[in-house]
Amino acid sequence: MIRIQEILDLASAKNKDVNLELIQKAYVYAAAAHAGQTRLSGEPYLSHPLAVAHTLAELGFDEPTIAAGLLHDTVEDTGTTIDDIADNFGDEVADIVDGVTKISKIVFDNKEEAQAENIRKMILGMTNDLRVIMVKLADRLHNMSTLDFQKAYKQKRIAQETMDIYAPLANRLGLYVIMRKLEDLSFKYLRPDVYNQIEHWLEAHQVVEKNFIQKVVGMLEDILSSNGIEGRVYGRIKHKYSISKKMQAESLTLDEMHDIMAFRVIVKDVKDCYAVLGFVHQKWRPVHGRIKDYISTPKANGYQSLHTTIIGPDAERIEVQIRTEEMHQQAEHGFAAHWLYKEHGRVSSKDLKQFAWLNEIFDRQRDEADSKDFIRSLKLDLFQDEIYVYTPKGDVKELPEGATPLDFAFHIHTKVGQHCAGAKIDGKLVPLGTPLTNGCTCEIITEPNREPNRDWLKLVKTARARNRIQHYLRTEERLRAVALGREMLEKEGRKVSINAIRAAKEGHLAIVAQDMNFDSMDDLYAAVGYSHVT
Repeated sequence: MIRIQEILDLASAKNKDVNLELIQKAYVYAAAAHAGQTRLSGEPYLSHPLAVAHTLAELGFDEPTIAAGLLHDTVEDTGTTIDDIADNFGDEVADIVDGVTKISKIVFDNKEEAQAENIRKMILGMTNDLRVIMVKLADRLHNMSTLDFQKAYKQKRIAQETMDIYAPLANRLGLYVIMRKLEDLSFKYLRPDVYNQIEHWLEAHQVVEKNFIQKVVGMLEDILSSNGIEGRVYGRIKHKYSISKKMQAESLTLDEMHDIMAFRVIVKDVKDCYAVLGFVHQKWRPVHGRIKDYISTPKANGYQSLHTTIIGPDAERIEVQIRTEEMHQQAEHGFAAHWLYKEHGRVSSKDLKQFAWLNEIFDRQRDEADSKDFIRSLKLDLFQDEIYVYTPKGDVKELPEGATPLDFAFHIHTKVGQHCAGAKIDGKLVPLGTPLTNGCTCEIITEPNREPNRDWLKLVKTARARNRIQHYLRTEERLRAVALGREMLEKEGRKVSINAIRAAKEGHLAIVAQDMNFDSMDDLYAAVGYSHVT
């Protein structure tokens, strides 16, 4: 079991101004609240909040977040209330604990609905404080590491939920160190056969791989020193799930696999990044199409780095990532890195504006009334690999892989999407359903009289475009229903010598609408037009 002193030491190392008293106090409180409770593993329950707090301290979070990690289960599993937390630790800690508690509080009869609604609650719980989701991710990480003690059906369910939601969330927040662990832990339970195959293969080849990594690290260090560039180099084997994905995507066996090692070069500044890239390409031949510049075009979660794949020693394909120290912290710890670079460990919401995809979530909350539709939209837009597409003016737009020019049009502006009449990709006219490719330039042709139709729903991949099209179609459909309903009432009125237009003007129909619980005359007309009222 992790000791509290380890957490205090980590917190002090990350932030010299940290309030250790708050963390120590939270530990004592959690220990008393969970006294006598045990985990399925037989360990004291306190081992869990300690593990969660350790992850948060390791990532460099502030003391309110670490304290919330220690206290996150007290309200749900003990007699503690949020008011108790606020009285003892202040509103900031209480708000984080409350956010984490609310994520899993609602219970529904239908399991699928319950899962969708809980995920919705979790996502929307980030609105006020992203630290809520960080505590939840740390909580899930430790629960996944002790999943052996759950029943088999629960292992698969929890692992699938982690792979579908939590790992992609960690990815979107730039928390790659958490994402890799969650993916591998989930993979272990979802595909134990493939997981074990990869694990045994890596164990059998570990001496060869270790020697090769040391060899390449030495050569990269020589490149730095011979060119007077300060920096450090290290290499690693890619995580098991990413190896599995590559095997599947390229239909390869493990013995046929190349490019399973990644090397990182960390230098002082941006100009050194580009200089090192040039020197690496002078020494080894780069693989065509495998050079990516995420420094000039960062990912949506703030990730920056230069990537290149080269034909290295022994004709092995190896990936080299080149970045500055600050970029490295951002790459590994995502939005958590903001706490490392803020005076007194504080960070404002303004610093997190780069997470533009959060606005997509809140737009989706407004557009999707049904929780399951909301989750489907999330998986479609937010958890797919992204591509970067240029406008004719050179602006970069991020879209999910598989997006089309029609998606691109709605991404630019709703009006552009609604009046989209055609598109060009890299100067060539293409059908609106053509998949966009990374780095292409897309030009949208608009016509004022062009309007969305139902066939457009077959041409789009993003939830934003689908929602905008459906909203337009529903609006137009309602307008037609209102007009039809008004016409039908007038026609029926003439049969019995009632002037429906006059009745409407004089307020008689408004009284009828009110008596029938309609909010307006248009609602009554629409109900008649839809044949809901006869």
